[in-house]
Amino acid sequence: MKTNNDLRFDITAVKTPCYAVDERLIKRNMKILDGVRRRTGCEILLAQKAFSMYSLYPLMSGYIDGTTASGLYEAKLGREEMPGKQVHIYSPAYKDSEFDEIALVCDHIVFNSPAQYNRFCDRVNPSRTKCGIRVNPLYSETETEIYNPCSPRSRLGTRPEDLDISKCGGITGLHFHTMCEQGSDVLARTLVHFEKHFGKYLYDMEWVNFGGGHHITREDYDLDILESEITRIQEKYGVRVILEPGEAHALNAGVLVSEVLDVFTAGGVSHAILDTSAACHMPDVLEMPYTPRITTADENGLYEYILGGPTCLAGDVIGTYRFARPLRAGDRLVFEDMAIYTMCKNNTFNGMQLPYIYRIDPTGAAKLEKCFGYEDFKCRL
Repeated sequence: MKTNNDLRFDITAVKTPCYAVDERLIKRNMKILDGVRRRTGCEILLAQKAFSMYSLYPLMSGYIDGTTASGLYEAKLGREEMPGKQVHIYSPAYKDSEFDEIALVCDHIVFNSPAQYNRFCDRVNPSRTKCGIRVNPLYSETETEIYNPCSPRSRLGTRPEDLDISKCGGITGLHFHTMCEQGSDVLARTLVHFEKHFGKYLYDMEWVNFGGGHHITREDYDLDILESEITRIQEKYGVRVILEPGEAHALNAGVLVSEVLDVFTAGGVSHAILDTSAACHMPDVLEMPYTPRITTADENGLYEYILGGPTCLAGDVIGTYRFARPLRAGDRLVFEDMAIYTMCKNNTFNGMQLPYIYRIDPTGAAKLEKCFGYEDFKCRL
């Protein structure tokens, strides 16, 4: 397994399970994103659904234009913790009781359908808040069905045949989101379909949002294609392009440190139980599904183990790994690329403790940012 050795801190000095995020590596990603902004004039937002460790927002705010939210709470977090920056929001539907506060907090509101827009547009002050419609270009290369927003029965975005822009007076932009952990080549192919169905409307718009899923900070990502497509769209239609990746901000910038609790053999197979749960602490492992990298794993190692969590869920299995030496109770294992879609999605099923959160400063020192206990479990029930 390919491993990331950029994280440098003493894994024996932290409590487990824990997320540890390296601000040096966050800054590395932010510089890449800022380069795209500067060379193209586009705007880049942090999609907080992927990463919302707000203690790092002051560092990040110097490189991006703001945050985007999926609901009122994320919008408020962006407004409070990244002051002076833009706050955008998109939801498949807005609650009537929350909308007035959303309209006060947000600079951009994207609606899922003309019906939602026409229901709420009179409650938006157009002098301070821009409104847009999310559209479905009927094309996506996302293979995992649960993450595919363009599946045949998708509820996300307005299809071409259902959009009559003449009945949506006041709309200033269009938004589409079809990608998931993909490269700029996928964006280029997607834009062909987006322009086919919705390009005629862009001439009358102020902005277009390409959504998220752009793995801009990945080592093999082709920035030239991305920047060429941004420039082309901006010049052709006279609009401002907005990108709202989430993962790209914290890609490969954090880990999850776990401790081995027990090692045993059952049915001729070796198992190791960790204090980390896939179901509770890294649910994308089960949802995607995928097998996360472990820094010390060795695909040619002699010792193979099924790594599982300590919950009663039979399927709480992280994966099968090989190591160069036998595992023992008390060993520390480091799961890579665990800053994204982890803290935001973790839960306390089975009464599991939420992981500690550490911030790794540029010297390699681990600073405890947050710890959780019994009350955090109890107060949710």
